[in-house]
Amino acid sequence: MRHSNPTARINFMKRHVLIAPVLAGLAISAGSVRALAEDADSRPAISLAEALPAVAQAMTLAQATPGASAMTTPAPASGNPARTLTLEQAHSIALKNHPGIAAADYRALAAGEVYKQARSGLLPQVGLYGSVVQAQSADTRIMAGGLNNPSVFNRAAFGAGISQLITDFGRTWNLAQSTKLHASAESQNAQTTREQVLLEVDRSFFAVLQAQGVENVARQTVQTRQLLLDRVSILAANKLKSDLDVSFARVALENGNLLLQSAQNGFDSALASLSAVLGYQQQQHFNLIEAAPAPIGFENDVTPYIDKALRDRPELASFRDEQDAANRLARSLRDARLPTVSAVIAAGDAPSHDVRLPDSYSAGGIQVSVPLFAGGFYQARQREAELRAKAAGESLRTLEDQVARDVRIAWLNLNNARDRLRTTQQLSRYAANAYELAEARYKAGTSSIVELSQAQLELTSAQIGETTARYDVLIQESALNYETGGMMNATARAGSSD
Repeated sequence: MRHSNPTARINFMKRHVLIAPVLAGLAISAGSVRALAEDADSRPAISLAEALPAVAQAMTLAQATPGASAMTTPAPASGNPARTLTLEQAHSIALKNHPGIAAADYRALAAGEVYKQARSGLLPQVGLYGSVVQAQSADTRIMAGGLNNPSVFNRAAFGAGISQLITDFGRTWNLAQSTKLHASAESQNAQTTREQVLLEVDRSFFAVLQAQGVENVARQTVQTRQLLLDRVSILAANKLKSDLDVSFARVALENGNLLLQSAQNGFDSALASLSAVLGYQQQQHFNLIEAAPAPIGFENDVTPYIDKALRDRPELASFRDEQDAANRLARSLRDARLPTVSAVIAAGDAPSHDVRLPDSYSAGGIQVSVPLFAGGFYQARQREAELRAKAAGESLRTLEDQVARDVRIAWLNLNNARDRLRTTQQLSRYAANAYELAEARYKAGTSSIVELSQAQLELTSAQIGETTARYDVLIQESALNYETGGMMNATARAGSSD
C-alpha cells in the first residue's frame, strides 16, 4: 500500500533532523533502491521520483526548526542552582564538616587531658583545710577506728598543706610518658581519619565525574539512535526500507534509553555519596570542575613507595606510639614496687581553740613509702603490661606487612588502570572507525541494520569503557597516594598551587 497523502508524510518527517545520510542513501542507482525497498512483507517500492520530493520537503522543515539537532540538558529537579565545586574545595569542606574527623579530634584532645592528669603527680599538691570541732567534754577520746591520735579538742582552725614528690624512681614519669605517647597515637589516628576521608572524597568526586561521563555517552547514544530511527522511518514510509529495519532501530533506541536510565541512577547515587562524605545529610547539587590532582611520580619499582609508606603512614606511627606507650607503662608498673619519697609541709591558724592548743601551727617532713607485700599484685600487673607491649610490637609488624601488601596492590592497580586507559582509547578509535564504515555500508545498502546496530553497540561500549578507565586512573592515583601516606601532603600542595 502506497502513502498517497504527501501532507501526512511531511508532518511525519517534520521532526527528523539527519537528512544528509538520507540523501547519501538516495544517491545510489534506482535499481539498488528498489532492491533495498523489498522486505519480508514484499511490499512494492515507490519510485525514486516519488520519494525525492517528500524527502526534500522534510529537509526544508528540519532546517527551518531552530536547534533541532542540539542536545538539551534537562534542568535539575530541584529549584536550587548547582554549586560549582573543585576537588580542593571538596577537600576543604570535608575536613570542616565530616563528623568522623571531629570525633577523632575530640578523642585526641581527650587523650591529651589524660597526659595532664598523669603529669600532675610530678607537680606540687596544695590543699586548703578548715575544721570546726566541738567535743563532748575535755576528756573526749576516739576509742575505735584508725590508729591515730584519739584526743579531740574544741577548736575552729584553718590551714594549708603542701606535698611534693621527691622521687618514686621513675614510676610517675614513665606513667606520664606512656599517656603522652598514647595521646600522640590518638593524634596519628585523627590524621588517619583525615586521610581516609580525603580518599573517600576523591573516590566520590571522580565517581560523580565518571557517572556524568557515562551519562553523557548514554545521552549521545540515545540521540544517535533516535536519529537513526527517524531516518529509517522516513525511508520505510517511502518504501525505501523495510519495517524490519524500523523494528531493529526501535529496539536499539529502547536499549539506549535503558542505558541512559541506568546512567542517570548511577550519577544520582554517586552525587549522594559525595554529599554524604562532605558532611551533608541532604543531597547537594554540584557542578563539578574537573581539575585532576598532580599525578604522582611513576616508578618502575614499587620499593620506593613501600619505603615511603612505612615512613609516612599515620597508622604505623600510631602503632609505634602505642608500642612505646605500652613499654613505658610496663616500666612504670615495675617501678611501682620501689620506694616513694615525698616532702610534706602543713601550716595554719586557730582563731578559737581549747586552751591546751596553740594559736597557730606549722610542720614539715619527709615521707617515705615502701611497698613490701601485696599478694603478688605488683608483679602480676608488671608482667601483664610487658606482655601487652610485646603484643603491640607484633601488631606493628602485622600492620607493616599489610601496608607493604596494600601499597603493592595499589601500585599494580594503578599500572593496570593506565594500561586499560591506553587500550580503551585505542578501542574507542577503532570502534568509531568501524561505526563509520558500518554506517556508510548501511547507507549504501550493502549491509543490514543488524550490522549497524552491532557497530553502535560496540562504539557505545568502547566510549563507556574509555570514560570509566579515565577516571579509574585518577581514583587509583588517589589510592596510591593514600597507601603511601601522602593524601594530606597532596592536598596541601594543591592548595598552595591555587
